[in-house]
Amino acid sequence: MSEFVDHLLDLLQGFGEVRARRMFGGHGIFREGVMFALVADDTLYLKVDEHNRPDYEAHALPAFTYERAGKRIALSYFRIPDEALNGEVELRRWAEAAYRAALGRRGMCRD
Repeated sequence: MSEFVDHLLDLLQGFGEVRARRMFGGHGIFREGVMFALVADDTLYLKVDEHNRPDYEAHALPAFTYERAGKRIALSYFRIPDEALNGEVELRRWAEAAYRAALGRRGMCRD
């Protein structure tokens, strides 16, 4: 596990049963078996839906993208604002909204 992922798990201790699993060259972050975040290249991306998307748009934050068969694919995970990583309370606020977004697609993201 990377130091960054360990740091995130420490910050999210009071958020419930949160754990990381290596996947796709990065890590998936799960709460109670539901993936609500991913880490790629030491960057945290949180699950986004129509309810929390305006928060990310207000900060002009990018979606997580990757290339497949010569096409750029964007997932519904967006980079978190840097200031949200400065403390437990702020990170949990963003993580809670991402977890609620992930619950809407629970069957797709189970650990």
